[in-house]
Amino acid sequence: MRNIDVHPIIDNAKFNRFHWTVLFWCSLIIIFDGYDLVIYGVVLPVLMQEWGLTPMQAGTLGSYALFGMMFGALIFGPMSDRYGRKRVIAICVVLFSFFTVLNGFARNATEFGLCRFIAGLGIGGVMPNVVALMTEYSPKKVRTTLVAIMFSGYSVGGMLSAGLGIYLIPQFGWSSVFFVAVIPLLLLPLVLRSLPESIGYLLHAKRDAEAGIMLSRLEPSFRTSPSDRYSMPTGKTAHVSLVALFKERRALSTLMFWVAFFMCLLMVYALASWLPKLMTQAGYGLGSSLSFLLVLNFGAIFGAIGGGYIADRLHLKTVLVVFFVIAAFSISLLGYKSPTPVLYLLVAAAGATTIGSQILLYAFVAQFYPMAIRSTGIGWASGVGRTGAIVGPILGGTLMAMAMPLQYNFMVFAIPGAIAAIAIALVARSAAHAPSEEAPLAYAAEIAAVTD
Repeated sequence: MRNIDVHPIIDNAKFNRFHWTVLFWCSLIIIFDGYDLVIYGVVLPVLMQEWGLTPMQAGTLGSYALFGMMFGALIFGPMSDRYGRKRVIAICVVLFSFFTVLNGFARNATEFGLCRFIAGLGIGGVMPNVVALMTEYSPKKVRTTLVAIMFSGYSVGGMLSAGLGIYLIPQFGWSSVFFVAVIPLLLLPLVLRSLPESIGYLLHAKRDAEAGIMLSRLEPSFRTSPSDRYSMPTGKTAHVSLVALFKERRALSTLMFWVAFFMCLLMVYALASWLPKLMTQAGYGLGSSLSFLLVLNFGAIFGAIGGGYIADRLHLKTVLVVFFVIAAFSISLLGYKSPTPVLYLLVAAAGATTIGSQILLYAFVAQFYPMAIRSTGIGWASGVGRTGAIVGPILGGTLMAMAMPLQYNFMVFAIPGAIAAIAIALVARSAAHAPSEEAPLAYAAEIAAVTD
């Protein structure tokens, strides 16, 4: 009987069809996740006119889904450890798809807000689970790149939302864009059939035989035996996980991560919710205003993938500081009259350096903390960041209600970018870890023995 550490097998596996399958289905789920989230910004100008919403009411209504996302992450994240990621992902897909479809039947702001909150539970719950699943099965050399590619599905969903809104809303009304959300429900049987279960959950559930089969799919050279037993060492820490975030000279860096997450997500959701409305106010038609939202998410794809590529050659800290400076600069210029090509370029840059930076921030936090407290570090940074996501739409509504000149609105949206750049600059380039916090090293001889 062999007792096998699965980390070397996963880390050193050659990219193959199994990885493509995980990447495809996780990305597809994130695409519809992004579609259902960004859709509010697409219909906001029409809803404000049709239901007579004030800017403050519209901003508050936009935050309902974000409140749901925060609770969804808290509820469905831990639930997956007990019931498996596949089941929890399926539950979340049903929640965000079904209640987004129901949004199309809402007759007033109360019904709309309730559906958005429940859909937000699924949107918030599915994201950490698919990110964790993709990370868990990715070879070490391309892990950051694969997660960035998968996460860029959020921006593809935002582009679909804006693109379909340009065509569907004038023809069939605002409700029609919500009915598109039925597609993930139709695909759910295929998702359940094709998506692999988390190997960590299989080992936790003592299903070692299934874990061995999964490893042989992931690395075809691996030969499994019914008597094999598997483990995933994660390291240990002498402190409670939350306290450990502030030990080993990590306190300042932890606080700065929280500030950066808050500011980044504030910018992302303020722009996603209010960019079309602000552009409509600036004199652009609805179709043109929605095209800015499409370009914002298009730029985010290049920011996420390009930023990850550059970070593999430089350092995530350097890339993030530069990105946040560009974000502050580009957003502040959006309020000034510019030629249309220049305006589109500024919007694309804003998308690349806000939504793109959000993805890179997750990667930086994951690399900064030791494995023993990595989930806690990501969870707390993301949780604090979610409050920024909630504040973003409300801030936009407050600014609209104050009826300030257009450039002042964008100037306020740009300030968090400058603060985030300063915060990341204060993060240590790398953390000092106690030896006991790290998982055991995988030696080449052990890898050869396992794959023999």
